[in-house]
Order: sequence, then structure tokens, then C-alpha cells
Amino acid sequence: MRWALVKVCLAVTAMVVVAFAVPLGLVVQEMASDRAFSNAERQAATIGPTLSITTDPGQLSKAVESTQMGAAQRMAVHVPAVGGGAPVSIGEGRVGERAVAETRRMGRATTASLTGGGSALLQPIALGSGDIAVVEVFVPESEVSNGVATAWLVLAGVGLALIVGSVAVADRLGARLVRPAERLADAAHQLGEGRLGARVPEAGPKELRSAAVAFNSMADQVVELLANERELAADLSHRLRTPLTVLRLNTASLGDGPAAEQTRAAVEQLEREVDTIIRTAREQRPAAGLAGAGAGAGCDASEVIRDRMDFWSALAEDEGREVRLAGVDRTVRIPVARPELAAALDAMLGNVFRHTPEGTPFAVDVHDAGDAVIVLVSDAGPGISDPDAALRRGNDGGRDGSTGLGLDIVRRVAESTGGDVRLGRSVLGGTEVRVWIGLDGRSTGGPGAGRPGRGRRGNRRNRGRATP
Repeated sequence: MRWALVKVCLAVTAMVVVAFAVPLGLVVQEMASDRAFSNAERQAATIGPTLSITTDPGQLSKAVESTQMGAAQRMAVHVPAVGGGAPVSIGEGRVGERAVAETRRMGRATTASLTGGGSALLQPIALGSGDIAVVEVFVPESEVSNGVATAWLVLAGVGLALIVGSVAVADRLGARLVRPAERLADAAHQLGEGRLGARVPEAGPKELRSAAVAFNSMADQVVELLANERELAADLSHRLRTPLTVLRLNTASLGDGPAAEQTRAAVEQLEREVDTIIRTAREQRPAAGLAGAGAGAGCDASEVIRDRMDFWSALAEDEGREVRLAGVDRTVRIPVARPELAAALDAMLGNVFRHTPEGTPFAVDVHDAGDAVIVLVSDAGPGISDPDAALRRGNDGGRDGSTGLGLDIVRRVAESTGGDVRLGRSVLGGTEVRVWIGLDGRSTGGPGAGRPGRGRRGNRRNRGRATP
């Protein structure tokens, strides 16, 4: 907008300068020409009294030489034949007899352009005999254009100064208008990046001040809403402590055995998750980034998957589900904290148990694609009718008994590394959740990152998978 104002002002000022300077320059040029010919007429008029008294060549020569133009060899007198005598020409004539005769006939002053440059003024003067003599005065081009070039330079300088001044004023005015808008845009970017303290000075034109007031009010409301949301999450999470305490006490009466140990481990893990939620919610900062997802806070995906599969395998055995695990026999480091990956795996595997009938087989595969790690969770269930809707936060694809937040947890884990999540049809006939986890943020989750170049079953699974 600033440069637009400068361009508009430049165009308008340039048109005004041209509209006034060009006519003024032409007027100056015309005035210089009139001044030169008026001076020539005055010089020609000085010979009139002499011509009215005598036509003697000697007297006329003295009269011509006594004038300024005659002394400069720029005046001539053309006297017609009087009383049967011959015509007389005094001085150096530059025009032909035809132009002189035409002036006598017309009886008024005329001008004639000369071949060598300049002009000649022909002034008729009546003699005592009634005949017409013609006084010729040479007007050089330098007198006709005297001062014109200087006038044009002055006008050009004034016009240029006006243009420069108008551009400077327009630039200052544009800066005054644009600076508040830039501050508003910068504050909006800061707010979008999570810096909730960003505010806009309420300065500038009336409209921009109103926009700044509205933005600051919106930012205050966002901060208040986030604070209320954190407090609500903390309060709701804290309410879970009582039933968790009851569960933990009840697990003490289960005795020994694998099932009892798994139950106690699950209760302990649930307590840790609730504590984490409460601490995060109580912190006065947005928990947009995944905790520990930065450099140096990664984990071994194979180890985490084996650990979580030990837990889910017991439940799968109780329900008669066949479980296949591949790609976890080697270390696969990823830039995701262990609790976050475990939560994502539990969300995906929990969906399998929750939304497929008992006895439905499922599989977990891990592929190392060099710049990304791909985790595949497949089942032989009925599948998801609308994968895109299922990936939207709070939308479970129309299935009962689900909040729709499990896949959102998986999506946030993947996107924190530059990857993404996709749903498709697995080779088992059901749903396949494909998670791209970028290494050092180099993967964008595109199709190139999804080509598993390693793993015994990776190519076979890719050939049978439908990509949403």
C-alpha cells in the first residue's frame, strides 16, 4: 500500500507539472518572440521621420547608420521610384523584391523567414509623395529564443522539485498508514506461533486503531479461553485420582500372576498419564509441541513397540486374535519421546480391539526408509468408511464408543517430526494406519517417504495397500 500511494502521487504530480509547465514554457517562448519583433518595430519606426522628409540616398544612409540596427548591419530601406527616378535600397537587404512588393501592397508589417536562419521584419512607411517605402529589420534566431532555454530549465527544475517533494510526502504518509498495518500483521503471526503476549499499539488512522483494539481484545479472549481450558483439563484429570486410587487398592487383592501384574502395571501407567496431564495443564504455556520431541529426546521405536505388544498380546490371546509383528528385531531410533510413541501405539491398538470383532487378526510392521520410519498397524476388520473424517480431531468416523481423539494423538506425534498419518485398506482386508515419522524433520510425509525400502514384508504390503 505504501508504494501504491507513492506511485499514485507520482503520477498525479507528474500530470499536473506537465499540464502547467508545458503551456507556461510555450507562453515564455511566445513572449520572447514578441519581444524581439517589438524591438525590431521600434527600430524601424525611427526611420519614419527621415523618410517623410527626404528620400535622398545619402541622407537615408546617415539615418540608417545612426540607429542601433543600422550600425549592426541589420537594417535596410527599400524606397520605390519617386518622380520618375529609380528605386533605391539602403543597407543590406536579405529578402527578395517579391516580399517587399507584397508588404507595399498589404500596407502593414509582415515577417519573412530567411533561408540562412532568422527572420526579417518588413515595416511599410508612407512617404511625402504618397508612395510606400519598406524598412527591413533582420531579427536573428538568438533574439527570438532569448531566455527560452533558461525558462525551460527553470520550469523543469521546479517540476522535478515538486515531484520529488510530493513523493517524499506520499512516502511519509504511506509509512504512517502502513506501519500500523505491519504491526498488526506481525502481532497476528506471533499469536499464531503461540506467543500469546503479542499485542498491537493502538495508533495510526482511525480504522487501524479500531482494528488494533479488536485484535487486542481477541488476543485477551484467546488467552482467557486457553487458561480456562487448562484449568478445566486439570480439574477433570484430577477427578480421576479417586477412582484410580480405588483401582490401585483393588489390584493389591488380585494376588500374583501375569494378569494381576499387567493390571497393576496398567493402573500405574494410567496414574502417570493423569499426573502428566495435570502438570501440563497447570503450566502457563501452551502445550502445542510434544514434550520431549526435540533433538536428544528420542527413543528406540522397536523397543517401545515390543514393550507395548507384550501388554496387548495378552488381551489378544484372550480374544483369540492372531498377532503378527515385523521389523522390530533391530534398533530404530526416532525423534519422539518414549511416552508419546507409547500413547500413539496404544491409541492405534486400542482402536483395533475396540472397533473389530473378537478373533480379528492384526499386524504391526516397522520399516526404516532412510529419511523416515513408517509404522503400520493393520487389521482384518470391517474398515473405515470415511478415512478423511476419521482423521479430523473429535471425529471418529461415525463409530459408537469413541471420542475420535485417538488418531489425533497419532497425527500430532507424526506431524511433530514433519511426517503425517494416512488411513487405507490393508492386505488383511480391514483398516491400515500408516504413520510416517520423519528423522530430524527431513521427511514431509509425502509418497516418497512412504516407500519402505527395507523389511521382509514391506513391498508386499505396499502393493496391496490402498492409499486414501
